[in-house]
Amino acid sequence: MKEVISLKDIRKSYYLGKQELPVLKGINLTINSNEYVALMGPSGSGKSTLMNIIGCLDTTTSGQYVLNGKDVSRMEDDELADVRNVEIGFVFQQFNLLPRLTAWENVAMPLIYAGIGKKEREERAREMLAKVGLGDRAHHKPNEISGGQSQRVAIARALINNPSLILADEPTGNLDTKTSVEIMELFSQIHSQGNTVVLVTHEEDIANYTHRIVRIRDGVVETDKRNKETLTTSI
Repeated sequence: MKEVISLKDIRKSYYLGKQELPVLKGINLTINSNEYVALMGPSGSGKSTLMNIIGCLDTTTSGQYVLNGKDVSRMEDDELADVRNVEIGFVFQQFNLLPRLTAWENVAMPLIYAGIGKKEREERAREMLAKVGLGDRAHHKPNEISGGQSQRVAIARALINNPSLILADEPTGNLDTKTSVEIMELFSQIHSQGNTVVLVTHEEDIANYTHRIVRIRDGVVETDKRNKETLTTSI
């Protein structure tokens, strides 16, 4: 099976003056194509730092990170930006939609950086919105749709470049229970279509939608187990 993520002895420290503050203390982790993984851990465990490294939003102090065959450990910022745009689809708790743009324009944003023309951008964005159940909301702006619909727009944006990895950070954190279930069912559907999904969450019921749960504590992997309680749902 193809490796999408390979982390070898990943360490990350921050410095306060001359004092070293180690956050990640030797993370080893492999995630293969079409896996559905939850990263969990208490506040201060290092899971957010690990997510930022996996998402190429931050760099390691030492260790090797290979993403989809590319060694991104020592890439410069502009190279990392290219990798983020091509290889990773991000979904955030706060949705991160641009308020003045319509749904399709928000979804199409990554295609601008990819050099795709406007007509094709709109066509592809509309198709992706239809896939997440928002085909009739293409011209609505973020303040004209619900929180759940906003997260669906964000998910469509994450999928638009057909990335090798979907990385979701607390994607249901701002949603009510019913809407959270709908969003997690959508992630399950996305995974079933062949996507690799890594979900960062502190909620056990959200983690139970995934097939594997990796728990981080004090900067190391505490446990890495198949999830026997996976919630099987369909929409």
